[in-house]
Amino acid sequence: MNLIVSPAPHLKSRASTRGIMAVVLIALLPCVIASVYYFGWRCLLLIAITALSCVVFELLAQLIAKRRVTINDLSAVVTGVILALNLPSTAPWWLPVIGSAIAILLVKQLFGGIGCNFLNPALAARAILVSSWPVHMNNFPDAISSATPLAMETPPALNELFMGEISGVMGEVCKPAILIGLLILLLTSAVSWHVPASFIGSFMLFSWLFGADPLTAVLSGGVLFGAVFMATDYVTNPMTHKGQLVFGLGCGLLVAVIRAFGSYPEGVTFAILIMNILTPLIDRFMRPKVYGEVKGNA
Repeated sequence: MNLIVSPAPHLKSRASTRGIMAVVLIALLPCVIASVYYFGWRCLLLIAITALSCVVFELLAQLIAKRRVTINDLSAVVTGVILALNLPSTAPWWLPVIGSAIAILLVKQLFGGIGCNFLNPALAARAILVSSWPVHMNNFPDAISSATPLAMETPPALNELFMGEISGVMGEVCKPAILIGLLILLLTSAVSWHVPASFIGSFMLFSWLFGADPLTAVLSGGVLFGAVFMATDYVTNPMTHKGQLVFGLGCGLLVAVIRAFGSYPEGVTFAILIMNILTPLIDRFMRPKVYGEVKGNA
């Protein structure tokens, strides 16, 4: 066995991928409960189908490629739950299966598995599903409202937007559930505050500059859910805190620009994906100084 010696400082942590993913699943639980409360028990069926499909596709991909099977790290389950919460409760059963195949096979395993994908798998799958089956992806229950707040000429009251008495995908409507999830992630140090704070803060600032009410804007659509559960993905956001602030700022700016000047009413998915692509560039320019290195050589 070779002893590898590297420069200090040396960091040691008991955190494991499985442990972190378990915390994320616990943080997602309030959104799952809220989706069932607002949209019915069918939500659990869609979540189960999506999570199971992601695990099966990951297992098949690893067996075919003769890689080490890692389905017990729960990362595929997390991808499935997040993808499901990005679907309307009326989605046909085959839609999450196709989305799971895209997320796991095309976005994650094709590039080498966990830690190697440069796009958020659930978000990339959602983008393709929205582009391919817009009718199914925008078919929301009439029990609450026929249109999402972003598609209404007169938006709902702030209390309705906050409590989730609106239409939308399963995970985005109930803001208290999302905030409880954020609190769990922060208290367990599963994520840092840098991406969510810079994302939400910059989005509200630019929305105000572009003439929109910042509170109504941030409570409409998927800004909070995206900032908490998707922009914070370990693999696809920058490694340094400074880089994460830039990443979040870019996400907020892009969402505000898309909503204010684009023809598409929601921009969270595409804003985060664009910033995922820019993450290597951000890491390059936000690289910290090497400990103990001469400044001219660092």
